[in-house]
Amino acid sequence: MATDADILVLYYTRHGATRRLAELVAQGIDAVPGAAARLRTVPPVAPATEVAAPPVPPDGSPYVELADLEQCAGLALGSPTRFGNMAAPLKHFIDGTAGLWLSGALAGKPAALFTSTNSLHGGQESTLLSMMLPLLHHGMLIVGLPTASRPERDLQRRHALRRQPSRARQAAAGHAEEGHLAVALGRRLAWAALKLRG
Repeated sequence: MATDADILVLYYTRHGATRRLAELVAQGIDAVPGAAARLRTVPPVAPATEVAAPPVPPDGSPYVELADLEQCAGLALGSPTRFGNMAAPLKHFIDGTAGLWLSGALAGKPAALFTSTNSLHGGQESTLLSMMLPLLHHGMLIVGLPTASRPERDLQRRHALRRQPSRARQAAAGHAEEGHLAVALGRRLAWAALKLRG
């Protein structure tokens, strides 16, 4: 079935937490009429360049191709936190998108970001910023959840009492409330993509 907005949900995962978060974002995208999520991942990188990943991953989402990025109406980008930065496999893929930058293929398209960590202060914000920078260079429009929205505001109040961050970034750790935020982020991204396409 053809849709008006094909939204790419691109992520890297090592132990599955970011993948589960990506699936929640995709669920939110698919809930918006006229939008459809396309889940893709990137292969791991190895210190020895002779070692290559198999052409098809053994499980999970297929590997992304530049055409997936070029043809999408919007992008949700997700990575685990690696010392306050995005994971190397995702950065490796993004570093190879210079051709899309030269053609302006991503300019004006909406993008959203998500991350997961094992610790409370694991560098979530700086990881999101590290993923945001190349997207801004591509001319993408960053979409987030407004703090004024009731579900996030209520979640922030509850988490303030527990001194815990209040973003979708920890949904994969089993926090159902953050899972709802991940779904809401997907819905908001799909809505923005449809609006921008007119």
